[in-house]
Amino acid sequence: MGGSGGIGVRIEAAAHESADVRTALSRLRRATGLPVAFGGLLAGTGRYRINDVAGTETTVLHGLDILQGNGLGGKAVALSRPFAVTDYGASSVISHEYDAAVAAEGLRSVLAVPVIVRRRVRGVLYGALRRPVRLGDRPLAAAMEAARELEQALVLQDEAARLLSDVLPAASGAREASPAPAAGDPARWEEVREAHGELRALAQRVGDPLLRQEMLAACGRLAAASSRRRDTGGTDGTAGTDGAGPVLSPREVDVLACVASGATNAVVAERLGLRPETVKSYLRSGMRKLGAHTRLQAVVAARRAGVLP
Repeated sequence: MGGSGGIGVRIEAAAHESADVRTALSRLRRATGLPVAFGGLLAGTGRYRINDVAGTETTVLHGLDILQGNGLGGKAVALSRPFAVTDYGASSVISHEYDAAVAAEGLRSVLAVPVIVRRRVRGVLYGALRRPVRLGDRPLAAAMEAARELEQALVLQDEAARLLSDVLPAASGAREASPAPAAGDPARWEEVREAHGELRALAQRVGDPLLRQEMLAACGRLAAASSRRRDTGGTDGTAGTDGAGPVLSPREVDVLACVASGATNAVVAERLGLRPETVKSYLRSGMRKLGAHTRLQAVVAARRAGVLP
């Protein structure tokens, strides 16, 4: 996706990533018992910026750039494994480019854990005390768990950003590098339908409520764009919708979106994190609202009603 739309997606992604870092820092503090936590993500080649802090008394750490290989965090990034020091300023196993900032905050015992996504270090998390104490395996393991949860959140963010970049041109009718599919381009519309189903399923796994709302809003725009396509002479032989169709619950739409891709109830249950019996219940209620007697009829009716693209 090019132009201002692509910039908007990247800006929104950065905001959600920062929210995920803050969540990870909160988990790190709770799990380790360390009163101070800070961290940040990749901000350029070999450079990581501390944009989020918790429990600090000054602002010296906020905005600090950590270079790969430098200091405790830079070492953790360079070697892709966690490290801890009992007394940061006196440690002989790290370099000391950031001693002034660490001392200004009064930190002594510090641990650093890299955040690795698809074999690439995307960030670094720190936990710290203001007294020299040997940090054992338990706080390191807890910090690593917080980093793993952040890694999973970033994977979801990446996938959401990819899908949004793919589908927003179609939803908005943009005419940039990735134009919306033409009415007579059924293959492209099948791609849009697949992306719609993936996006709805992914939205249920995203912890950030704002991102989930944006993803579901994009799904709604896709369905609306598809309705406009049918109204102007689409190739699937269905009529346009007047907006007075049945009202399906979000979960009913999730299930139908998966069914539309050819998924069985068992596969739908796995994608959405539901039990197969629950999937059957949502499917039955959706079919009843749509006046459909088969799965295929339900999908066709949902598309005709503008619920699915």
